[in-house]
Amino acid sequence: MAITLGRKKSLLVNNVFVVVAAILFGFSRKAGSFEMIMLGRLLTGVNAGVSMNIQPMYLGESAPKELRGAVAMSSAIFTALGIVMGQVVGLRELLGGPQAWPLLLASCLVPGVLQLASLPLLPESPRYLLIDRGDTEACVAALKRLRGDRDVARELEEIEEERAACQGRRIQRPWELFLDPALRRQVTSLVVLGSAMELCGNDSVYAYASSIFLEARVPGEKVQYATIGTGSCELFAVLVSCVVVERVGRRVLLIGGYGLMICWGSIFTVALCLQVAGGMGQWLAQVCFPPHPPHCLLQSSFHWMPYLAMSCIFAFILSFGIGPAGVTGILATELFDQMARPAAYVVCGVLMWTMLFLVGLGFPFIRESLSHFLYVPFIGVCICGAIYTGLFLPETKGKTFLEISKELHRLNLPRPAQGPMWTSPKVITSTGL
Repeated sequence: MAITLGRKKSLLVNNVFVVVAAILFGFSRKAGSFEMIMLGRLLTGVNAGVSMNIQPMYLGESAPKELRGAVAMSSAIFTALGIVMGQVVGLRELLGGPQAWPLLLASCLVPGVLQLASLPLLPESPRYLLIDRGDTEACVAALKRLRGDRDVARELEEIEEERAACQGRRIQRPWELFLDPALRRQVTSLVVLGSAMELCGNDSVYAYASSIFLEARVPGEKVQYATIGTGSCELFAVLVSCVVVERVGRRVLLIGGYGLMICWGSIFTVALCLQVAGGMGQWLAQVCFPPHPPHCLLQSSFHWMPYLAMSCIFAFILSFGIGPAGVTGILATELFDQMARPAAYVVCGVLMWTMLFLVGLGFPFIRESLSHFLYVPFIGVCICGAIYTGLFLPETKGKTFLEISKELHRLNLPRPAQGPMWTSPKVITSTGL
């Protein structure tokens, strides 16, 4: 879609899925059809999969290099905002009750209508217009609409240089990325960090936040409000990350985010262990001192532990929002050139949604088998993500797409070291005889 229709038209056409899904949701109860809900969820998933790939591509290609990271991360901001709004309107006091749930499901129509009304007012991606379609006039017009009174000559020259570098190449297919030695580091970074983002445990917090808070002994009537706090934490953290990303760079945010997640995940694990230990202490007191165990032994020494565990969950999500939540989504935009970028987003989207499915499917079994050590595997993933970022991911802050491509080409295909070449001895011919 992004190649054939362009970035802007693809996003517009994609809204058809969410409009049809909202209609199915809204009339599902009146029709008494569970199948309408299932079909609506399928269409909503298609809409989310397309938009979460094409939207950051469109934003990254349209933004100037000094604001590219912040603009592209706005996609993560509105994703977090959507999570919070869904949690709020899903409260039992609002649309989460037994009578209003069709309206809750159909509320996905609102962002679709907003995009259908506003997106036609925006231009197509300038890079798509010039490099993919070869339309210089449309590219200049799009740049002028996006930049206002700012001189676009230098930026147009940069896009022309990108176009010259892509001359003679065709749009790559997703499977071709894995066979191209010039893209080895980019593909590896995309696979490793994309997988780490989904396997770090953050999405399992959202999917099973209520059960986690109940296990942490948060009162049942307060669980839905604590769950809203998780989404609010991510929204705040992504906003902060968007402000500082062009100052500190992508690598610092990723390493710092994963590092903090390791810290808070470890503390959360210790908190759960101590909580279990407190419960075991009470049980041992009843077994060892029947029928009237000492009152001091029945009182848990860790009555504050549920609040520590809940605080660790919030801090874990804050750390995720600071680094992986926003930065990972723009890697495909910055690490790949115009010919490989759409295919990179296909690979990234398929990979991340597959990992999300596996985490959602496997987390109940992990929780059942590991009990209070359930976050240990996720901590290991965070460690791997931080190490890989520190060793192999180049910094892209403030660089043009062409500069990034040249640096990655040098890293992927280093020139072999050449020693001094042997030369035969010169023959000196005497002319004096």
